[in-house]
Amino acid sequence: MNWGTELWDQYDNLSAHTQKGIEFLDKYGNFVKERCAIELEYAGKLRRLVKNYQPKRKEEDEYQYTSCKAFRQLLQELGDFAGQREVVAENLQSNVVRELHLLAKELREERKQHLNEGAKQMAVLNSAIGSLDRARRAYERAARESERALEAFQRADADLNLSRAEVEKQKANMKLRSQACEDAKHEYADQLRKTNEAQRQHYEQRLPHVFKQLQDLDEKRIKHIKNFMLSSVEVERKVFPIIKQCLDGMEHAANSINEKEDTQLVIDRYKSGFVPPEDFPFEEQRAGADTTDAAAAAHHHHAQLTVRGTVSGNRIKKRGGLLSIFSSNKNNMSTDGKEDYSDLPPNQKKKKLQAKVHELNKQVAQEQAAMEGLMKMKGVYETNPTLGDPMTVEGQLNECCDKLKKLRAQLRKFEELLAEANSQVCAAPLNPAARTNGAAPAPQHPTSIGSNSGSLSRSASESSVSTGTGAGAGGGSVCGAGGRAAGGSPESGLGGELAAAHAEANGDHDNDHESDFDYYYEPDLQPLGYCKALYPFEANGTGSTMRMECGERLLVLETDAGDGWTRVRRQLTREEGFVPTTYIATTLYADAAH
Repeated sequence: MNWGTELWDQYDNLSAHTQKGIEFLDKYGNFVKERCAIELEYAGKLRRLVKNYQPKRKEEDEYQYTSCKAFRQLLQELGDFAGQREVVAENLQSNVVRELHLLAKELREERKQHLNEGAKQMAVLNSAIGSLDRARRAYERAARESERALEAFQRADADLNLSRAEVEKQKANMKLRSQACEDAKHEYADQLRKTNEAQRQHYEQRLPHVFKQLQDLDEKRIKHIKNFMLSSVEVERKVFPIIKQCLDGMEHAANSINEKEDTQLVIDRYKSGFVPPEDFPFEEQRAGADTTDAAAAAHHHHAQLTVRGTVSGNRIKKRGGLLSIFSSNKNNMSTDGKEDYSDLPPNQKKKKLQAKVHELNKQVAQEQAAMEGLMKMKGVYETNPTLGDPMTVEGQLNECCDKLKKLRAQLRKFEELLAEANSQVCAAPLNPAARTNGAAPAPQHPTSIGSNSGSLSRSASESSVSTGTGAGAGGGSVCGAGGRAAGGSPESGLGGELAAAHAEANGDHDNDHESDFDYYYEPDLQPLGYCKALYPFEANGTGSTMRMECGERLLVLETDAGDGWTRVRRQLTREEGFVPTTYIATTLYADAAH
């Protein structure tokens, strides 16, 4: 297969074909270039997608579930996948696009040279053909003139009227024209030979050589397109192992999702340690009790209306100012309350304490390792003073020792709290949120009492309700080995401050009969319902908090006003005080509940 022999007469078509071939090469180069841009854009969009769906800091707690962990792993693998698409784009750009551009430039220059050579050979052939045509026309003209001269001589020779000189003149002209015709004939024959030779060389040697060069150029272009396509495939194939690893990682992440494990995590995260409430007890109704309850309900409703717009309401706000002594250490107390997790249900509190103890153990181990390293360094410096001054390590040792003491103190504190949480003597208590008087908020830290008006005595009007009989009757104890220990209760440290406030209030009462504690200590408040202790509670000091045993039944005098404390009365001794709302299960009488 040779263009020179098979396509000897297709110079123009071959010129157009090679031009279209180079244009196709440019087209393929533009295709690869645009593909690189798409790969980079695809990789960039994938990276933005991964970034947008990365878990926020506030969502970190949710990513403990297997499905969320799998999604995070999938995002990581997708980011690696995007990186491989970038590698593909970069390799295509360097190995294909750049080489394609250089090849197209080189082929254009070669094609131009070959076409110029072909045009030159065509010009030589055309020149020879032109010379032949001129020689042929000259021969034709000379032959016609010779023929006319011969005819003129013959006419003159046959004409008897012409002189001998005239005949001789025609004869000489005939001979001259005949010689000129012979010369033109010889020149035409010679030019014909030369032209045929030039044409033969043109179509058998020169033009086939040009066509062969154009053929080689086109085959080179086609071969390079093949190699570029194979190179593009190889670029893809090289990243396949890593892409396969990414896909395997995504598959592994998906297979790691365990619905049962997630279900258990939900239980571990939200389990409070409480048990469902007991059945409502049957309340025996008597005529005298109905009358008393109705009167108490009316008086209680009147007291609630009084507190909104009377002098008593102002005195309630004044009482909040008097008890501002509790808010003086508010920040520290709140921090302590948060650190010991006393505001959490038993099960969650235990988990938090275990995690805290584990964290502190790690910190203690790190500090011990650091101290041992410093001690070794100090020993080396003492043995060889040229290496360093032992006193430079002394300060670091002291700092490390102080830090270690603080960490061990914290560790002992939280280990004690954890031991108390593990050795609770109450059974799984009732869920305070399931009580008949509605969901109760977690008890606030004692420092927050001063920031709520009427925190010790909810209202002066409620304190002045007339005396009535407490009607609290109910079932047996619900406590066992699963309750809170008193040492972990949120009221730690409250008794002493309440006692101080009590003493101060009593002193003020001697001088000011309109003191706030005139309302707080008014006797014989009408019970609003009854409650059952879910946890044991130890009052600190002799203040306004009251000790209670797990399972003990008490009368409710004042409900929780949002500060986490409820005022109760012991039925036999008529002792009154405040207990944490979340430590009791409250049942209000029907009139009080409305």
